[in-house]
Amino acid sequence: MALTAKQKLFVKEYLVDLNAKQAAIRAKYSAKTAEQQASRLLSNVKVQKAIEEAMNKRAEKVEIKAEQVLQRWIDIAFADPNEIIHFRRVCCRYCFGIGHQYQWIDEVEYEAAGEIARIEAEQGNEPVKLPSDAGGYGFDPLIRPHPKCPNCHGEGHGQLHINDTRDLSPKAKALYAGAKATAAGLEIKMHDQDKALDNIARHLGMFKDESKIDLTIRNKLEDFFK
Repeated sequence: MALTAKQKLFVKEYLVDLNAKQAAIRAKYSAKTAEQQASRLLSNVKVQKAIEEAMNKRAEKVEIKAEQVLQRWIDIAFADPNEIIHFRRVCCRYCFGIGHQYQWIDEVEYEAAGEIARIEAEQGNEPVKLPSDAGGYGFDPLIRPHPKCPNCHGEGHGQLHINDTRDLSPKAKALYAGAKATAAGLEIKMHDQDKALDNIARHLGMFKDESKIDLTIRNKLEDFFK
């Protein structure tokens, strides 16, 4: 016996997002009993076969295998967002200066500051007060704060850092979804990791409404992890 019109619609809707309950609702089954209907439909051999055939046909059309899709979800789900953007605390100018005094990057920076001091003194008709270089040179703004710094008390200052996306690992590149300039600054977009985990769980049969569907496909996916 062929599938009924509602069963065909269920198969079509199920392939949209692999959500059996919602597929049943969209296929015009009662919302009150949609979960039970979905479970019954997924245990139907003919419905299972129709879903498998449709999935195989779709995969062949786009020349992509289930394992490739699953691997993409795995990369997204387990990527480290810190590779893309992270908040860090960096040292202040006094953290590593000699005697915890103000530290300059180099002599060029110090001389530039001295020149500004001279110009300001001339404009204000006041004596020149050159800054001190007693703290020495070599300031590195990326070092973590000194825990005993008397100026910042080991807190340094916070800094939001966005990494060069050209240098991301394969997993982080899969997670990265682009960037755009907004009135508030640069907005970094990422794919939904929870959704990726949800998709992995569904294809591995971890949800009750899909525990009976297509054992052949599920076994293939489980073999992928062995």
